[in-house]
Amino acid sequence: MTVQHDFDVLIIGSGAAGLSVALRLPETTRIAVLSKSEIEEGSTLYAQGGIAAVLDSKDSFQSHVEDTLVAGAGLCEPKVVEFTVNHAPACIDWLINEHVPFTQARDADGVLRYHLTREGGHSHRRIIHAADATGRAIETTLASDARERPNITLHESHIAVDLITAGKLGLPGGRCLGAYVLDRSTQRIETFQARFTVLATGGASKVYLYTSNPDVSTGDGIAMAWRAGCRVANMEFNQFHPTCLYHPHAKSFLITEAVRGEGGRLLLPDGTRFMPGLDPRAELAPRDIVARAIDHEMKRLGVEHVLLDISHKPADFIRGHFPTIYEKCLEFGYDMTREPIPVVPAAHYTCGGIMTNLQARTDVAGLYAVGEVAYTGLHGANRMASNSLLECLVFADSAAQDIVAQLEEVPLPPQLPPWDESRVTDSDEEVVVSHNWDELRRFMWDYVGIVRTNKRLERAKRRVELLRREIREYYSHFRVTDDLLELRNLVEVADLIIRSAMSRKESRGLHYTLDYPRPDDTRPPSPTVLLPPQPTFRRRADAAGA
Repeated sequence: MTVQHDFDVLIIGSGAAGLSVALRLPETTRIAVLSKSEIEEGSTLYAQGGIAAVLDSKDSFQSHVEDTLVAGAGLCEPKVVEFTVNHAPACIDWLINEHVPFTQARDADGVLRYHLTREGGHSHRRIIHAADATGRAIETTLASDARERPNITLHESHIAVDLITAGKLGLPGGRCLGAYVLDRSTQRIETFQARFTVLATGGASKVYLYTSNPDVSTGDGIAMAWRAGCRVANMEFNQFHPTCLYHPHAKSFLITEAVRGEGGRLLLPDGTRFMPGLDPRAELAPRDIVARAIDHEMKRLGVEHVLLDISHKPADFIRGHFPTIYEKCLEFGYDMTREPIPVVPAAHYTCGGIMTNLQARTDVAGLYAVGEVAYTGLHGANRMASNSLLECLVFADSAAQDIVAQLEEVPLPPQLPPWDESRVTDSDEEVVVSHNWDELRRFMWDYVGIVRTNKRLERAKRRVELLRREIREYYSHFRVTDDLLELRNLVEVADLIIRSAMSRKESRGLHYTLDYPRPDDTRPPSPTVLLPPQPTFRRRADAAGA
């Protein structure tokens, strides 16, 4: 029996972006929030550093704007940067009103204030944080608030299959009408129809073999929006966090930027510092520079990691500022108060995504994208530390306001057709999915990682084309599973990344290629924009564009 849900707003994703949209909407709005796993699980939960905002009288909006533009290497949209920076303090106030427990400390005059730290690329202390687990504090607070709102229905263990648009139903207008969704607990596909749909699904760093992201970061929103007719931009700019804990069982545990912001030093295995000779900002250089430097030293020396050392700071300082990291390192046998810890770069953040405007609208009417899934123009060729959670908050507020302004005008969608599984069977070769998943992530790491070349990208392009054909055939004949859906989306996103990287004939920000090692200064820099294919009708569930 087909299950159909009707809501005013469908929000796909339950991190800071999705929950903020839900909580910003009026309590008279009927809202569904979908999460692939538990509501709290996602990249927000693991964000350590904090949120960038001008909260100190010695700081200024102009300084935050300039720092962001410098980090973005000429590709930020200045009006978007100004919009985001100017709205930051109000968003912090909103979180404080929601009772997020930000860290406080007494200043020189003994006055208790919110503690601000400094991270790479920032010229001032402007990172408000909750110790070294800011994302956890935000996520658990907002999730708790959402559970108390009677108008918000939380659907855990639900993964979207595809967006439903009027155009794919043969109706005029092309508006997004909702989504087909797999309930992972029952393995049934349900129909969620809504006046407005918000993609808040995060990024796509699981396309790489090594990543700091949780398992849910599989590019679902980007792939679905692309199939629905949205443009994507700047997919070649994938941020690799320079410092993830190196240990076979650590699963790339992130070591926050703030460790370097508070004096942590990067060392070679023999104890020699190497960043001061590469950049005047040393360890506080933007992440792309630091990650590339580490990658270079590891390859030059043939070592598996470098070292991050903050043991010259008082032990109480380290335990007080980084309690989560300190305890996690102890679990793996490292006491960061007494010794350096081994670190490596890992895929961390997707700077590109679905193109949106200042209201978070996409190219498809009724469809919004908020957070890492979106390309707003804020990050340019490189995201500055702690601007990501800020982007989630600012554009969640903007999207909510835009939706509220239209709620009375937009009618409920028509009755949508159920998902059609009448001509598919259960797979008898699940190994195809697991094998292709592993192959994809390995060749993306080897050929489309921190340092690229034309040859590497061409190899990756040939492999991804073969995988896309194989997965499309598999998808057409067998019942969907969550693993298949994630693999299908990752292959789509991998193709977008490779195509974008191949089209940029220069090195800029996070995109570094040995064939074009310098920026192209012969013309003004511009984003890489990919136009979507025309939606086509398929045998299975035409409305989903399967």
